[in-house]
Amino acid sequence: MSRRLNDKVAIVTGAGSAGPGWGNGKAVAALFAREGAKVLAVDLNPEAVAQTCQIIEREGNTCAAHHADVSKAAQVEKMVQRCLALYGRVDILHNNVGIIELGGVADTSEESWDRVMDVNLKSMFLTCRAVLPHMERQGRGAIVNISSVAGIRYLGIPYISYSTTKAAILQLTQSIAVEYAPKNIRANAILPGLMHTPLIEGLARQVYGTDTEKMLEIRSQQAPMKKMGDAWDVAYAALFLASDEAKYITGIQLVVDGGLTCKVN
Repeated sequence: MSRRLNDKVAIVTGAGSAGPGWGNGKAVAALFAREGAKVLAVDLNPEAVAQTCQIIEREGNTCAAHHADVSKAAQVEKMVQRCLALYGRVDILHNNVGIIELGGVADTSEESWDRVMDVNLKSMFLTCRAVLPHMERQGRGAIVNISSVAGIRYLGIPYISYSTTKAAILQLTQSIAVEYAPKNIRANAILPGLMHTPLIEGLARQVYGTDTEKMLEIRSQQAPMKKMGDAWDVAYAALFLASDEAKYITGIQLVVDGGLTCKVN
């Protein structure tokens, strides 16, 4: 590894995984650590985030596991304070938390809508609000927020709350980017396309029951490359945006989708 994040401190939320294998946040936490960052790995599932940290530590890198619900302001503040207590600063905030609940406008309940808004959108507002004053005092920082191509395209599955939050994340990110650009703080968004992760396998089971391979094959055929991406495709995009290689890049929407949005109207 080239140690592109050497001596940096990163908070990675959603750093566990929804099931066996590599989710986006888990891969980001591992890659950031491999590239020299000290990582505070955060997840609602303590067992999942502990597993992520065990992998990182077995590789000889630095990680601390932290259990938190990042849709709760008090827990977010404790998360940031723990990072400062452990490592003394916060150079990178990577926001990866997100859930999907199926339903169009007419058949989405108020409870479901509120839940997805809290987990996907409010959490990013809270984490950004909590770290920005510290980044400002440091005179630098990088925020990477995970959105989705579902925030700019309809992909054929009705999940109105999910796509709405992913669109809102883009404006949240751009607003932070412009406001904090004079303070040497960057904010960028990644828009993954059709990815193969444990979260998506769970969605496949919701839609197709036991025939998950059917959905996975449909998703693969939608992409011009005829295959889905994986968590490492997202992780390497996040690494670039978090690193000093992207020091003059802020407010962008980096699409990681194998060409999908080039063809979807």
